[in-house]
Amino acid sequence: MILGLLKEYGTETRVALLPETVKAFSELKVEVLVEKGAGENAFAADADYVAVGAKIFSRADLFSKAEVFLQIQPPAGDDIQKIKNSQVWISAFNPLWDTKLVKTFLEKGITSFSLDLIPRTTRAQAMDILSSMATVAGYQAVLEAAAQLPTFFPMFMTAAGTIRPANVLILGAGVAGLQAIATSRKLGAQVQVFDVRSAVKEEVKSLGGKFVEVEGAIEDKAAGGYAVEQSEEFKKKQQQAINDHAAKANVVICTAQIPGKRAPLLLPKEAVDAMQPGSVIIDLAASTGGNCGLTKDNQTVVHKGVTIIGQSNYPAKKPVDASRMFGKNVLNFMKLIIGKEGEINLNFEDEIVKGTCITNKGEIYNERVKSIISNT
Repeated sequence: MILGLLKEYGTETRVALLPETVKAFSELKVEVLVEKGAGENAFAADADYVAVGAKIFSRADLFSKAEVFLQIQPPAGDDIQKIKNSQVWISAFNPLWDTKLVKTFLEKGITSFSLDLIPRTTRAQAMDILSSMATVAGYQAVLEAAAQLPTFFPMFMTAAGTIRPANVLILGAGVAGLQAIATSRKLGAQVQVFDVRSAVKEEVKSLGGKFVEVEGAIEDKAAGGYAVEQSEEFKKKQQQAINDHAAKANVVICTAQIPGKRAPLLLPKEAVDAMQPGSVIIDLAASTGGNCGLTKDNQTVVHKGVTIIGQSNYPAKKPVDASRMFGKNVLNFMKLIIGKEGEINLNFEDEIVKGTCITNKGEIYNERVKSIISNT
C-alpha cells in the first residue's frame, strides 16, 4: 500500500499522522508519502518524516502516486476531481451532514471512509477519533472560558475578602462534557450538568459535578451512546430548568449534538438575556447550528455583556497532542485494512470496516448514511 498523507488547509493546524506514527506504518510494510509541509503547523518538520522512512512530495505528485489518501478534513477545491475511482479517501467528513459530498463520491465510484462514523463499540474504542478530539475540545473549552471570564474560577480566601467560585453549567455529558467537568473542577469551579441520558449520571457525579435531572427523557440504547430527539413536553420542562440554571451561571459550555441533525437548541436568546453580564458561553456544537440561539460558527458574539464563542475546532488549538491522538486512532483503524504484506485488504465482513466505509464501487455501505441519502 502507498499511503499519501496530505497537508490540511485553512486554519487547521493538526496533521493526520505525526512522524512517530508514520514509523509504525513503515513497520506494517506500508510506504508513506508525505506532502511537503504537511506537519509544520503541528511542529513536525519534513526532515522528521524522512527520518522515519517517509518520502516528501508535492500535492500533485501524491495524487498521482498514492493508493490511499489520508487527511483530517474532507477534500477541498479541485481535490475531489483529482481522486481516481481506484483510490481510497480516508478522512472525517461528517457524511450524515454533508450528503452532497457523499453523492459526489458515489457518482465518481470512489472508495471513502469517514473516521467520525467508526462504530462506538468496545472493540473500536482505540479507533474512536470523536472521543479523542472531544477530550481535547472539552479541556480547551474550559481554558478558553477561564481566560475570558472577568472573575476567578476557584474560591479564594484572602485578606481582601472571600472570592466565590465560578458556577459552570455544562449542557451534554458526552466525552467533551465529561472532560469539561473534570477540567472545571480541577480549576475549582462548581459544576452543574444537564443530559437527557440518565446513564451518565454516575459519571458526572464521580467527576464532582451535580447532575440536574429532568424527568421524562427518551433514551435509545441503539443510538450508540448519543442523545436522541425528545418529546415536546420534555423539551419544555428541560428548557425551563436550563433557563433557571443559566441565569445563575458564570460559564455555560454547550456540547450537545445529534448525529446527522441540527444541534438541539438548548439556550435560546431569552435565556441569554437573563444571564449575568460578564458571563461566557462556549458552544462546541457551533458547526451544526449551535446549542445557543445566538451562536455563530467560528465567531465571537457579545450580547448584552454575555460573550458567546462558537468554536467547532478546539483540537486545532492543541495541534501536537490532538494530532498524536488522531494518528493513533487512524493507525488502529488502518490495521484492519492492511494485509500481511502491506497491501490494501478491505474486509467488509468486519463490522468496523463496513460501518466506517461510506462509499465503495458506486454503493453506500454505511446503513445510516444510506438511509439519509435515500430520503434526500
